[in-house]
Amino acid sequence: MLEPFLKWAGGKRWLVQRYVGFMPVRFNRYFEPFLGSGAVFFHLLPSRAVLADINPDLIEAYRAIRDNWRAVLRYLRVHHANHKPTYYYRIRDSRPVSPYVKAARLIYLNRTCFNGLYRVNKEGVFNVPKGTKNTVLFPDDDFCAIAHALKMCELLNEDFARVISRAGEGDFVYADPPYTMKHNNNNFIKYNEMLFTWQDQLRLAETLHGAKNRGAMIVLSNADHPSITSLYAGFGKITRIHRHSVLAADSKKRRGTTELIITNI
Repeated sequence: MLEPFLKWAGGKRWLVQRYVGFMPVRFNRYFEPFLGSGAVFFHLLPSRAVLADINPDLIEAYRAIRDNWRAVLRYLRVHHANHKPTYYYRIRDSRPVSPYVKAARLIYLNRTCFNGLYRVNKEGVFNVPKGTKNTVLFPDDDFCAIAHALKMCELLNEDFARVISRAGEGDFVYADPPYTMKHNNNNFIKYNEMLFTWQDQLRLAETLHGAKNRGAMIVLSNADHPSITSLYAGFGKITRIHRHSVLAADSKKRRGTTELIITNI
C-alpha cells in the first residue's frame, strides 16, 4: 500500500479506506482506464497492471517517475525551496520540454493550486490559481517505492474502450469514469456533459459488458442516479455507498453524498 503522489478530483482514497472489500483478492492483470491519482492501484499494488488515462500530462508524469524518480524529486526540491505566489505563477506559465521537469511541474502545481484541481482552458493551458496549501514535499513521499510499483505496468494515454477491450479471463478492471457531485439533484446529465458525456457512459457500459462476457472481474464506481442504475440493470450487484464531498471551496458547504459501486464479482 502506497500513498498517491497526486490529489485528483474524484480521487478514491476514501474508497480504499472504507470499501476495499469490493475488490477481488486474486486476479491476473489489473486494468485501470481512468487512472487519475491511482488510489486503488497504489492500495492493491498488483504485480501486473495496465494503467491508462486520456490526460497525456498525467501519464507522462507517471512514466517520468517510473523511469527516473530521482530526477523528478530533484526538480521538486527546487520548487519546494522557491515556492511563493510569484514563483507559482511563473512555473504555471512555463512550458518545459524535459519529461522530468514536466512531471515535477505537474506535481508542484497539483500540490499548491486551488483545491488540487486539474483544469485547462480551450488551448490546453493549465489555468488554476494558487491555493492555500504551501507544502510541496511531504514526509511520506516515497517516489522510489512508487517507481518500483510502476516498473511492471503499462502506462497508456488511450481511450478507455481500447484499454478495457484487452481485459479477459481472470483479469480485474476497476473503472472510475468522471462524474460530478451534482448527480444527487437530478441534474446529472446536464452537469455531467462537460466531463463525460452520456454517449461516453453508453460506450463504457458496452465495453464493460464485453469484458464481463470474456471472463473479467469488474468493479465500477459511478454516479448514484437512476440513469446509471437503469443502464447497469442485470450487470451484477449495485450498491449505494456514502462519502463526504471535498470539492466545495468552502468547507462548510461540503456535505455527504452517495455513489454507486457496480460489480459482477
